[in-house]
Amino acid sequence: MAEEISRDAAPEKTNFIWNAIEQDLAEGRYTEVHTRFPPEPNGYMHIGHCKALIMDFLTAERFGGKCNLRFDDTNPAKEDMEFVRAIERDIRWLGFDWTGGLFFASDYYDKCYEIAEDWIRRGLAYVDDLSREEMRAYRGTLTEPGRESPYRNRSVEENLDLFRRMRAGEFPEGSRTLRMKIDMASPNLVMRDPAMYRILYKEHWRTGNKWCIYPMYDFAHPIGDALEGISHSLCSLEYEIHRPLYDWVVEHAQNLLPARPRQIEFARLNMTRTVMSKRYLRQLVEGGYVKGWDDPRMPTLSAMRRRGYTGAAIRDFVSRIGMSKADSLVDAAVLESCVRDALGESSPRAMAVLRPLKVVLTNWPEGETRTITVENHPDHPEMGTHEITIGREIWIEQDDFMEVPAKKYMRMFPGNEVRLKSAYIVRCDGCDKDADGNVTCVYCTVDFDTASGTPGADRKIKGKTLHWVNAADAVPFEARLYEPLLLDEEGESEEVETEEGAESEAPAKKDFISRLNPDSITTLRGYAEPFACAAEVGGTFQFLRTGYFCKDPDSTPELPVFNRTVGLRDTFAKQAKG
Repeated sequence: MAEEISRDAAPEKTNFIWNAIEQDLAEGRYTEVHTRFPPEPNGYMHIGHCKALIMDFLTAERFGGKCNLRFDDTNPAKEDMEFVRAIERDIRWLGFDWTGGLFFASDYYDKCYEIAEDWIRRGLAYVDDLSREEMRAYRGTLTEPGRESPYRNRSVEENLDLFRRMRAGEFPEGSRTLRMKIDMASPNLVMRDPAMYRILYKEHWRTGNKWCIYPMYDFAHPIGDALEGISHSLCSLEYEIHRPLYDWVVEHAQNLLPARPRQIEFARLNMTRTVMSKRYLRQLVEGGYVKGWDDPRMPTLSAMRRRGYTGAAIRDFVSRIGMSKADSLVDAAVLESCVRDALGESSPRAMAVLRPLKVVLTNWPEGETRTITVENHPDHPEMGTHEITIGREIWIEQDDFMEVPAKKYMRMFPGNEVRLKSAYIVRCDGCDKDADGNVTCVYCTVDFDTASGTPGADRKIKGKTLHWVNAADAVPFEARLYEPLLLDEEGESEEVETEEGAESEAPAKKDFISRLNPDSITTLRGYAEPFACAAEVGGTFQFLRTGYFCKDPDSTPELPVFNRTVGLRDTFAKQAKG
């Protein structure tokens, strides 16, 4: 279900992209704004994609235009319909819809092929027999020009014949490539005769076995934009070096295309201790380091939704970090803060104990239970109330008792008084311990004149207010606590696909797995009040003094499971300060 995100919220602050678009409209370069979001369906979308996604859709909204969703399905070896559906869910969860229509790069395969043959006839493309390794060797370096392929000057007739035979499947995979004929001495390596088509014997999930040659991204992408009438192609900064090629493709195919889009780049989103490379994320999934793309430790939007993040929080995050041309590394604490702000307003309160320690109220009448009405949210009375019970035995957190208190420790210890949230003041009298010296039970005396809501409740004490649950009707549950996947502050970002399409085949960094946090998940068995455990999957709560939690799909009637969405304090910032 799409999350309802208010359109009455304060308007987004402007940025250099919107300023450029306003100028384009004022000068008559374009009469309307039409954007597109072009994900590749080879994995689930992650937080790193959100900057581009939100900018594409929000730009169309701001200028009263349209935004297309176009899947870049040019590599059938890695793509799947599962990823298409996941991306569609994520976009709707963020509060957007593809008002310009749903498209696929494969919709334009026939047009791409038509343009390719047109370029061959015009001397703008040729079939090359160099291998991928040889192409790299001929390409040159930043300081040395490239060398022309020995096959670069084939005749138009020979190139047409070879290209049609490539399409007919007469040559081995990887044996021939169609390349643009631009300039092997260009100072921009991207312009040194980039690849247009490669031979790939993979059945496409949309076109079947119709094709055994597939267009490269740098060729197919600008053609798709122009065919759809896109006015502004917004993309991350690493594609800035590709902009001359984008413009070259559109210009030289202008006789077959209806529009000429403008590409504008912005700095990508990089975040501390966060993996933002689909290749690395796929390695985590396929290697069994996580339990699927929606494992709550993953930075995918599906995982964040499962963990309890909201679409509104993600949009707030992108708004806070802003749009710029300068690369930067965003502290993950910023995202946590956005999530905390969103859930603080919307999540009801409940009590749950993660590491239980039994407390016996020694002067409580045997078999007696009292009912207490508590508010669901302290700032929103319209969210209503619910009832909790208290009896002779309750559970508290292990950390809330210390037999020999440390300095300034103001929770439960022998002789000290504390307040039980929404209930009574109790005095700790002592404890039991096992043979190893571990505390197994604490004994307290209740001051019945301090019931919540009575004049006695205002009695001043030095002790803290503790959360608790009633042992008689508390529900056992599993709590899953998460920490970042990476041990160090540096993140891992996606690489740009090369002209040979080598990005998806490149080996992962050798030290990537060694940087994984072995303590990224901690599983605890605790007790929670029935109010929280009765919630539907996806329901979020603030467990008092513990954090925000979301009910997980792994829950069963016998054992509810809750993921900690975010703590009550900025744990990342504390870690960063050492």
